[in-house]
Amino acid sequence: MIGKTFDELNVGDQARFSKTVTDTDIYLFAGVTGDLNPAHIDESYAKGTFFKTRIAHGMLSAGFISAVIGTRLPGPGTVYMHQSLDFLAPVYIGDTVTATVEVIEKLEAKKRVRLKTTCVNQDGVSILSGEALVSPPRPPKAS
Repeated sequence: MIGKTFDELNVGDQARFSKTVTDTDIYLFAGVTGDLNPAHIDESYAKGTFFKTRIAHGMLSAGFISAVIGTRLPGPGTVYMHQSLDFLAPVYIGDTVTATVEVIEKLEAKKRVRLKTTCVNQDGVSILSGEALVSPPRPPKAS
């Protein structure tokens, strides 16, 4: 299985992935990463924060972008090289986050691609935005 190669990609190509964030997702992410910030895992602590309740880790939403890049656009075989992120709004338990990746530039010299990366919630509120640089999969070698 191979994703889209450099030559198969066009500026404007897009792909999406949506996921409803659960309490379990937040605890699993905390356990896997070691990020046990009480704003994410302790409701009594979180009640005293600006958000007044627990929120998901920002990098959990960023992980949804990785899912799009690695499985959809460009897809399997892509090498993720760089990501910038601006975190714009919190994600709460029960929010549905949609990550979108869009090709914004093809860099011919090194066969790399710049991608606009965004996440929005079910109400269309921007959760995060950024840009990624990837090396799409190479075409299979003729045998």
